[in-house]
Amino acid sequence: MREDMISENLLKQIEFIKEIDKIKYIQRRTKLFNSDRNENDAEHSWHLAMMAIVLSEYSDEEIDLLKVIKMVLIHDIVEIDAGDTFIYDQNKNHDNTEEELNAAKRIFGILPEKQAAEFIKIWTEFEDGVSNEAKFAKSMDRLEPLLQNTSNNGGTWEEFGVKYQTVYDKKKAIKNGSKELWNYAEKLIEDSVEKGILKE
Repeated sequence: MREDMISENLLKQIEFIKEIDKIKYIQRRTKLFNSDRNENDAEHSWHLAMMAIVLSEYSDEEIDLLKVIKMVLIHDIVEIDAGDTFIYDQNKNHDNTEEELNAAKRIFGILPEKQAAEFIKIWTEFEDGVSNEAKFAKSMDRLEPLLQNTSNNGGTWEEFGVKYQTVYDKKKAIKNGSKELWNYAEKLIEDSVEKGILKE
């Protein structure tokens, strides 16, 4: 097939696929389970997608699982431009920023128009955290680092001097998507205090 017969849409999609390879270089503060190696954004997103599949039965509301998977796979792509904001950062707000929105428009804008609009809509829905799917996706996003930190004797809590109340306040968003997973997470947090790996 001649190059001039390759559709413009396909060329844009391939360009997007190449661009998002950069997510593999975005280092997170959290480390892999029982490890001293930092996780990258691609690993994080894959893990959340698997968690959503495995734990979907614990969603308090009926959810479109495919939409949740899309959310967790694309939610951090904006960090290619905006960088990773540490959830416990005291100087920078972790909530949706203009910087991230600009990144979403640029990166998803590489795609064909209809697909770009869908990705931006899904990303925005996740950030807004209102729909059942967004609430459950955010539960996964909060639960994974909790599991990592408890496996690493406090992990980033210890490294950055993060205290119990701060962890509790950030993690209680899990409850919005799943009361059962929040019960489990709350117990992990309390156990971490008892073990001395999370300071009060």
